[in-house]
Amino acid sequence: EIISRMSDLAVSYNVNIVAGSMPEYDGKKLRNVSYLCRRDGTQDKQYKLHITPDEASYWGLQGGNGINVFDTDAGRIGILICYDVEFPELGRILAEQEMDILFVPFWTDTKNAFLRVNTCAKSRAIENECYVAITGSVGNLPKVENMDIQYSQAAIYSPSDFSFPHDAVVAMASENEETIIVADVDLDLLTKQRKAGSVRNLEQRRLDLYSIQWKQKK
Repeated sequence: EIISRMSDLAVSYNVNIVAGSMPEYDGKKLRNVSYLCRRDGTQDKQYKLHITPDEASYWGLQGGNGINVFDTDAGRIGILICYDVEFPELGRILAEQEMDILFVPFWTDTKNAFLRVNTCAKSRAIENECYVAITGSVGNLPKVENMDIQYSQAAIYSPSDFSFPHDAVVAMASENEETIIVADVDLDLLTKQRKAGSVRNLEQRRLDLYSIQWKQKK
């Protein structure tokens, strides 16, 4: 019902929506999943791969086994849910599939947990020469056990070079404030960065020395 409503909103408002993340049964396994609801009514979804100890022990969540870049009319996007952005291999695998924008829906309850997600998200933007948008839940849910406190700060990050903001921050909300941030991002600048940037993290990898390999068959 939630996804059906999100999809209706995407179509009616003519926008693409990354619909946060939520628990969902995949057969008999409970997973954490984020849906992409496109403005044309189509959908895709990305399961969270890495499950935190708390998620596993408290809710019995299990990790997914696949990762994809999704085509939209606003560019090629990837989704890494919360903890997944703290694993740099995943961002690089998506970058190798020509991802333009990485979306990171998250839920953190403390500032230190938020800072882990936030710092890693900014790193993914710089090292993979892409935009990264993050957002999480703000406020308190005192009647919901194990989710009673929440901490968030939405932000949009970019690569760090002359074509982008000097601090790699395109937009940022106030800490722990329920608000919306809006920013235009220029995908052509990513192409310029990858081909003519003062540093070129993707182009100048020493693939003669190392590589990242996805082992799971799709």
